[in-house]
Amino acid sequence: MAGVKRKQSEPTRDAGDKKKRARPAAGGKDAKPAKLAKKKQSSEELIESDTTESDTGFYGTSAQDGAEEASDSDVSMESDSEDGGVKLGGDKKESKKPASGGDKGDKSAGGSNSREAHQKQKQLAKERKLAKPHGDDIHRAKKIWERLRIKSAVPKDERQKLLTELFGIITGRVQDFVFKHDSTRVVQTALKYGTPAQRKMIATELKGTYKSLSESRYAKFLVGKILVGGDEETREMVISEFYGHIKRLINNPEASWILDDIYRGMANKQQKAIMLQEWYGPEFALFKSKKTEETDATLSNILEKTPEKRQPIMNHLKNLINQLIQKKMTGFTMLHDAMLQYFLNTKPGTEEATDFLELIKGDEEGDLLKNLAFTKNGARVVALALAYGTAKDRKNLLKVYKGNIEIMAVDQWGHQVLLAALDVVDDTVLTTKLIYPELLSTTSSMEVQQEKLLNLALDKGGRIVLLYPLSGPTKWLFPGNEDQALLDEIHEIRKQTSKKDPEVRRKEIVRAYSPSLLSVVAADPSALAESSFGCQFITETLLGAEGDKTEAVNAVAALAAGDPNSEGHISQASHGGRMLKSLATGGHFDPQTKQLTLVDPPLNFHNALYANIKDHLTEWATGPSSFVVVAMVEAEGFDSKDKVLKALKKDKAKLEKAAQGTEQNSKDKGDKKKAEKPVVSRNAGSRILLEKL
Repeated sequence: MAGVKRKQSEPTRDAGDKKKRARPAAGGKDAKPAKLAKKKQSSEELIESDTTESDTGFYGTSAQDGAEEASDSDVSMESDSEDGGVKLGGDKKESKKPASGGDKGDKSAGGSNSREAHQKQKQLAKERKLAKPHGDDIHRAKKIWERLRIKSAVPKDERQKLLTELFGIITGRVQDFVFKHDSTRVVQTALKYGTPAQRKMIATELKGTYKSLSESRYAKFLVGKILVGGDEETREMVISEFYGHIKRLINNPEASWILDDIYRGMANKQQKAIMLQEWYGPEFALFKSKKTEETDATLSNILEKTPEKRQPIMNHLKNLINQLIQKKMTGFTMLHDAMLQYFLNTKPGTEEATDFLELIKGDEEGDLLKNLAFTKNGARVVALALAYGTAKDRKNLLKVYKGNIEIMAVDQWGHQVLLAALDVVDDTVLTTKLIYPELLSTTSSMEVQQEKLLNLALDKGGRIVLLYPLSGPTKWLFPGNEDQALLDEIHEIRKQTSKKDPEVRRKEIVRAYSPSLLSVVAADPSALAESSFGCQFITETLLGAEGDKTEAVNAVAALAAGDPNSEGHISQASHGGRMLKSLATGGHFDPQTKQLTLVDPPLNFHNALYANIKDHLTEWATGPSSFVVVAMVEAEGFDSKDKVLKALKKDKAKLEKAAQGTEQNSKDKGDKKKAEKPVVSRNAGSRILLEKL
């Protein structure tokens, strides 16, 4: 707005002025700087008039008020042009007319006339705005908003007075404020600072207008604020106004986004079902279930009850899906849910299923597939498409994600697409070249690779993509049931659509990216060993990777060097002790068979570990990580077992003392009885070692 205002403020000159500028000034070269100084002075006067000569508003004169009035002028002129009033173009022409009755070469006179024209233009705009219905109230409310919008600039007491005055203006007239970009901010500020009762009042006054508000470029944000700050009753009132209009609003460029925000973040299960049902046909928009009945939007259940309506429902659903895809409006969660319902009710190999896969692949820019990967049901759609697709389909689907693999790996749902690709694509060269080089930055320096690996290993989603081929679908790897449920589903599908044996596929993938993992661990495992997730990653890499592990084993064993009683030593951390114990045993413990499954070829980590801890064996055997020594002694193929037992026998007294334990005061200060009883801390690892002696 300031740019427009400055442009209107510039003085106009006629042809006579141009001729005078072309003639050389009398007095030689010294005249030119004088002329420039005069010109500069005139410009400064104009700028000063723009920033200081404004009408005194409700809260006094300021540059901010002038800017606000300029904004008001723009809005009112735009509105007047629609109502048949004076247009902005006419005002521009009036301001460009040269002043009459004066010397055309007099610049000060030209500047004065320009300022007068500019002030006259502002005054006319202000008068037009105030002449409109509620113009004075809107003007007063905007002045209050100008103070309230900056929270830190208004003391709490003053803010309360301003809010009281503001609600006195807008109460009963909220609908007159909400459809203009400047005045709707007033209502949004009132919602922000108002009490729950005042918010409820605003929401109630707007009842019946929420569909129109959602279609407004500016008022749609007000709908979101009402839903966020409203109670359950308010949300039901607002959301219910959209029922019966989902198909029209989801195709509206403004309303579609607020509608999907409501569906994704505000609506409860029942409200979501009602909204999604309208995708199945006009009858679901016209006839609603009773409030006492629970709405079921599962398409398979609907088709089971009314099989004769299958074709009309499927056609209507597909047409609506296709409309949004053709319009490039593919980021809606509601669309992804509808696509999943359609896909689940097509029979593999039929024309319906084939056409739907072509529809997904038909988006040349790939926006549809990229958006699908980041929602729960969208990721499932892509996973099913990979499972049911041909080898060529899978290749085309995966190519779309090139350059987005890292973002998908750390996403709550995106990593499921990568897991599905690893489990169903027979071309392991394709999957490994697409996924792991981008995740691990294998073409970058070792420092970059270490940083990438550390970030992924510590991320709940990223670590799954790295560890899944190494450890398989274990419970500790999947924090929720969603990943396991999806993998079980596609594992059943791949029995008919994939030719390669699952174990062969897994080993090929592990063989492809193991060198990258081992090289990063061998370079410096200290950063990974500082966290529980990092230690778990090191353990799974050394036990599950294929290739030469000597350097990585030596690097991890070196972490145990030094005095184990020193602060920050790896033996003092429980996750560090667990890692060293698991590596010393040389395999995974199977909870079903209750047996240890050793890796082949043997890891021999115990021998490398002994070389680093042999000078502090007693401290390890009596410390918090005593089970590391127990694991070494019990491990198959440990060359120095006799040396360890012989060294511990010399310090048998220390082992006995640790095994018997020492009394410590209880830390439970809340219960006096418990606090009075001493707690005996016994070292179970020391006790087992004593038995072996």
